[in-house]
Amino acid sequence: MPTRQEMWNKLGGEVDVLVVGGGIVGTGVARDAVRRGLKVALVEMRDLAYGTSSRSSKLVHGGLRYLEHYEFSMVFESVSERRVLMDLAPHLVNPLGFLFPVYDGDRHNLFVINAGMWLYDGLSLFRSPRIHKNLKPKEVAEVEPTLDARGLQGAPLFYDCSTDDARLTLETALDAMGHGATIATGAKVVRFLRSADGRVAGAEVEDTLGGEERREIRAKVVVNATGPWTDRVRELSPIPGKDKRDVLRPTKGIHIVVPADKLPVKHAVTCYHPVDERVLFALPWGDRTYLGTTDTDYEGDPADVAATSEDVDYLLTVAAHYFPDFPVGREDVIATWAGLRPLVAPPTGANVSESDVSREHEILVGRDGLLTIAGGKLTTYRKMAGEVVDRAVDLLRLMGAVKHGQLGSSRTERDPLPGGRGWPDDDDHAKVAAQVGEAAQGSLEPAVCQHLANTYGMRAVDLAESVVNDESARAPLVPGRPEIVGQVDWAVNEELAATVSDVLIRRTQLFYRDMDQGLGCAEAVAERMGTLLGWDAAAKAASIAGYREDVARSRRWRAG
Repeated sequence: MPTRQEMWNKLGGEVDVLVVGGGIVGTGVARDAVRRGLKVALVEMRDLAYGTSSRSSKLVHGGLRYLEHYEFSMVFESVSERRVLMDLAPHLVNPLGFLFPVYDGDRHNLFVINAGMWLYDGLSLFRSPRIHKNLKPKEVAEVEPTLDARGLQGAPLFYDCSTDDARLTLETALDAMGHGATIATGAKVVRFLRSADGRVAGAEVEDTLGGEERREIRAKVVVNATGPWTDRVRELSPIPGKDKRDVLRPTKGIHIVVPADKLPVKHAVTCYHPVDERVLFALPWGDRTYLGTTDTDYEGDPADVAATSEDVDYLLTVAAHYFPDFPVGREDVIATWAGLRPLVAPPTGANVSESDVSREHEILVGRDGLLTIAGGKLTTYRKMAGEVVDRAVDLLRLMGAVKHGQLGSSRTERDPLPGGRGWPDDDDHAKVAAQVGEAAQGSLEPAVCQHLANTYGMRAVDLAESVVNDESARAPLVPGRPEIVGQVDWAVNEELAATVSDVLIRRTQLFYRDMDQGLGCAEAVAERMGTLLGWDAAAKAASIAGYREDVARSRRWRAG
């Protein structure tokens, strides 16, 4: 695959569609559009999945709670897309059991919850990973002994999916690149270009990683898919009147990570917060457990969003309520992450709480021709992207740039993402790990092989082959953990990584999982990247400093 610098060097000239924003929707738009036969470029000011798309609850789910608001069409679309994503990315989208404990005095009794479960299974056409079942208190104690048993009526067990949101975004981008799209990170839009009639006709972008070089990209259609930055990007094309209103009402959600032995849940446990009855989750994550999420209005800089002391205490309160025999304290929190939901603002004057703001998406075409997508959910990103490309094609036809029948099908619902190609039909992760071990010629430990298979899917076989003759690449990044140095090389050479943060946050997740959040290996990672990318001492120091700032933001809550 081309490196990040090679992608930057390709920018310029004219494309059919220019996508601004490298999150899950933006990369989905690029993948769909280029597969139809359009010439596509995508620019992202930081890294792929830098914003919301790496800071979600890391779930692909139907949205059970939306049934409470009678949003049946949203649930149907979501559970349908859940099935599609399980096929497209079987290494990244994995079934996860959810327990929904019901206690005396809860706002919904066991009968109501069970009825909702049948409706949920029905809307999925009974194609959920598994059909739900109702557990009695004794059965709950057997499968989830961490849960408080006092006053427990029972707990339905249903199934949704977990995912690695950043890697789902990354593989969507890699597939787009594989079909000819230019994907440039560290490329910030500083102004829009205009046609003679005032229409947005491209953008000037600045290289935020390699200096102050700028490039102009002409485009017949420009798509604003910047999530929490949606309104800021729209301000680059100021138009008075109805287009001037803010599209978004962003809300902040935070998560905390603790060692699994402090809170050893075996299932995702659905919890009502004892203070405000918001729905939260305690989720198993290998050797870690994470809890989330919050839902509060946010008006600051999206790049500086962080957990507060109050946010962390809010989540610890629900942990203490549901798991009293497993006390989790502030000192147990390894890491936090905070993200913004780019929700579509309700009508002016509507009195809607943060949690009740609709998760539906909206596609807008401004009078300047700028095509904007806002709102939506991770689970339905592929469908959202397809709708955006449909609108873009309509605009291209109006311009006479494409004709009916000229474009092909994108097949985004059928063709797997790169790591899913060749994945076994029986979804046997251990079988893939064995192939990885064979490719490594026995030079990697089984736990490392399994980690690589779960992370990269079938691409892990190529990664394993790349480290066979390089002992340094087989070394662990952190002693006792499965992540290896060869993943740094792979991130640079195959996955557009350009900073230490790219590698440690969005390519390996050591930022969340390591007890010191990867700080102990940051210098070694910078040294390895510097050799590959030709960094001087100043560039290495800057990348390390940037990562330390990210860790400090994750820990800012500790200062109150």
